[in-house]
Amino acid sequence: MSTSAPPTHAPVTEDFAAVDRTIRDRLASRVPLVQTIGTYIVESGGKRVRPLLTLLSARALGYSGDRHIVLAALIEFMHTSTLLHDDVVDESKLRRGRATANDTWGNAPSVLVGDFLYSRSFQMMVDVGSMRIMAILSNATSTIAEGEVLQLTNIGNADISEADYFETIQGKTAMLFEAASHTGAVVAEATPEQEGALQRYGRYLGLAFQLIDDLLDYQGDADTMGKNVGDDLAEGKPTLPLIHAMAIGTAEQAGLIREAISEGGLSRLQEVLEIVHSCGALDYTRQRAEQMVDLALSELAVLPPSPYRDSLEILAHQAVDRHA
Repeated sequence: MSTSAPPTHAPVTEDFAAVDRTIRDRLASRVPLVQTIGTYIVESGGKRVRPLLTLLSARALGYSGDRHIVLAALIEFMHTSTLLHDDVVDESKLRRGRATANDTWGNAPSVLVGDFLYSRSFQMMVDVGSMRIMAILSNATSTIAEGEVLQLTNIGNADISEADYFETIQGKTAMLFEAASHTGAVVAEATPEQEGALQRYGRYLGLAFQLIDDLLDYQGDADTMGKNVGDDLAEGKPTLPLIHAMAIGTAEQAGLIREAISEGGLSRLQEVLEIVHSCGALDYTRQRAEQMVDLALSELAVLPPSPYRDSLEILAHQAVDRHA
């Protein structure tokens, strides 16, 4: 086992290597552009947190087979397909510090390769051979799509509530985290209590990740985040820092943010940044993320002590301690 593996990955280094091999093998296509774009996005430097969740969840429950390898790889394919589609919808030019696939090859190839990866993930579900896992993941894909559409319909909507926001990020982000840890438990034949706990762990972890992503949009930078500060504002996305700032700020501040959301663009970015910093909206967003992490950690009590459970704990803490 490699000593250079991050603490979260160390207990499953060999599993992770097997997942990487499976991903490369399953990217094979008779159409060269499919493989080119698929390889480009899969190897773009992501942390692969979702497949890691599957591996750790299964191993934490004593699983000793190998079906979790294909399961983890197909979950990464599902995630990658959503990235391709998201970047087209958002007209993004930068992801993780690199040009997006749509910026490099165009929208149509990116969408179609995203479709290929989704389809390939369902082929791999058949290989896993579990109707329960297929049910969980097919439900997840529908929920994720609904979350993305919900976010799209709220572009420019300054009237969205905090509850509406959480419904959106539960669908578009937390659902795949939840499915990753949940299916890891299912493949390990967990008890109902353990299965439910790992399902909820993934959900809370996913919510924490998205909350920090939305916070970093107002205090990060392109070098550390791989995207530009204010991208969400430019797209007219009403995320929690803005929602909370409108709720607790002065009428003048709330009005300015409402206009910025409605108009989109970056003409009001500096003023919005000053408001979300001065009124405590970023601190509030971080506090909400920390609450999600605490909930996630509490779910791990059903697992026996092991290096895998330790990694799940570290992963939860890292969700709020990151800068990208």
